[in-house]
Amino acid sequence: MENKIQYRLIKKFGPSIFHVKIPENIITKLNNYVEETVKDEKKSKDLDVGKNLVGDVTQEFVLEHDFIKNSGWYNFLAFCVKQWIKLETNKEVTKFEVKNSWIVRQFQNEYNPTHWHGGHISGAGFLKVPTNMGKHSQKGKELTYRGGNLQLIHGSRMFLCHSTLDLIPSVGDFYFFPNYLMHTVFPFKDTNEERRSISFNAVIDDEIYNVYGR
Repeated sequence: MENKIQYRLIKKFGPSIFHVKIPENIITKLNNYVEETVKDEKKSKDLDVGKNLVGDVTQEFVLEHDFIKNSGWYNFLAFCVKQWIKLETNKEVTKFEVKNSWIVRQFQNEYNPTHWHGGHISGAGFLKVPTNMGKHSQKGKELTYRGGNLQLIHGSRMFLCHSTLDLIPSVGDFYFFPNYLMHTVFPFKDTNEERRSISFNAVIDDEIYNVYGR
């Protein structure tokens, strides 16, 4: 009986998420840029956007537009978004404009509350991850420890419908998602190491993004 039953899993509800790996050479350029910026007090101050963002973290600063272009970061984002949208909609993106891209430097006990982004397309990924981000305070706790995780949130929990997706940080992992998708980052502990992430906002063709038409 079991061998005769054919089945397939259909999962079409909820926002699409596109997971890719950032090329090693771009990771190196991004991390070198961060290190140079951190050492330059004036530059760090000029690029600081912490007061405009919701995170309770050590430092948040934007990438300069010239660096976004010259480092290959722009081309990487544009290529991935075009592949993702083609896969999902079978439409060709002809307009791709990065509105901003920024670095988040997070250390133990810091966090990013639930929020969402602007533009049409957003994303978040990891440039540096602590070797250990702690464990549950209560011994024998069966739930998975979420310290340092990126959690994506949509809708409400229902039967056969999860409302959250927990993503364990790994260097090079990058996740593209629609701007409205809520997300949060949990605090971690038991380490002095940095959790370094990068995000962006971009716009694409209005004809593709605006699914309601005019």
